[in-house]
Amino acid sequence: MALESEPVLCLASASPRRCALLASIGVAVQVQPCDIDETPLANESAEGYVERLAKAKAQAAAALTPLPTLGADTAVVVDGRILGKPESQQHAAWMLRQLSGREHQVLTGVAVTGPQGVLTCGVTTRVTLRDISEVEIAAYWQTTEPEDKAGGYAIQGLASVFVAGIEGSHSAVVGLPLFETACLLRRQGVPLWDGYLPA
Repeated sequence: MALESEPVLCLASASPRRCALLASIGVAVQVQPCDIDETPLANESAEGYVERLAKAKAQAAAALTPLPTLGADTAVVVDGRILGKPESQQHAAWMLRQLSGREHQVLTGVAVTGPQGVLTCGVTTRVTLRDISEVEIAAYWQTTEPEDKAGGYAIQGLASVFVAGIEGSHSAVVGLPLFETACLLRRQGVPLWDGYLPA
């Protein structure tokens, strides 16, 4: 639970996971989701894609509030291909088949507006899933959990039983890399639970 009662940050996302992650480090937020075009640009890298979208979300929401604003975007990448949110059961099943029994990357871009302008960072986490059977894939879809998740799975949810290993930031896969996010917030003067701000 956030320790601050009044919002100290605008979150350009309706994600309950990002809200919960920010609350876990003592940051109360005002939620201001922004609808932006998420189509990748021609020849755009996955790293560039998530950072561009994070920045676009933060800047769009910042125009609507005096608070510092955070935007974020997460992409699951396998064989250089960005896997977005599943469009159907068949699409979700296809994605899990691509991820089954192998390593993939989860890229998260974060942008925070404030007195220092727009600060950004990108984090890559490597995740390995065990072999997932067709029966498990079908059963997982029935839980409804994968419907709005990049790559068609939620590492913090029921799909945790599929995760054989992780190298990097667990919280980044959930929605926000907390170490890096905390650094950006402090630089923009946003207080965390410890109240520490750099001189």
